[in-house]
Amino acid sequence: MEFHVYTDGSCKGNPGVGGYAYIVYDELGEVWLRSSGFEKETTNNRMEIMAIIQSLVMIEKSYKVNKVFVYSDSAYVVNCFKEGWIEKWQKNGWKTYDKKDVLNRDLWEALYGLTQKMVVEFTRVPRKDYRIRFVNAEASAAAKKAMIK
Repeated sequence: MEFHVYTDGSCKGNPGVGGYAYIVYDELGEVWLRSSGFEKETTNNRMEIMAIIQSLVMIEKSYKVNKVFVYSDSAYVVNCFKEGWIEKWQKNGWKTYDKKDVLNRDLWEALYGLTQKMVVEFTRVPRKDYRIRFVNAEASAAAKKAMIK
């Protein structure tokens, strides 16, 4: 089975209160999963990564999957996989090209581990895509909920 996952993260202030959301479709376009969450003190980049982690965790727990296509408007996340940054960081002890610690290492390690358990392909999509607009609205609403709690 193949899944198509649309994800987004949002932050009210950066750092600040953040939210993430995802929606998972099967190969026929049927919605299988949809969720959102928040953190009280975070960054937008962390929420972008968290959305993907949470979606892959739920897929792994619930379904036998052959391939997952992840769609995001985050160049930070997509380029990390498309351009091989994550493998380089992992091989270099989670250091960047200029020997600095990789930001958000905890999340990158978790995401990298998940991508080793299943075939995951990352694609950057424009913010105007209606599915990205949907998860963006959900992530923003999750962040707003966190501000109330």
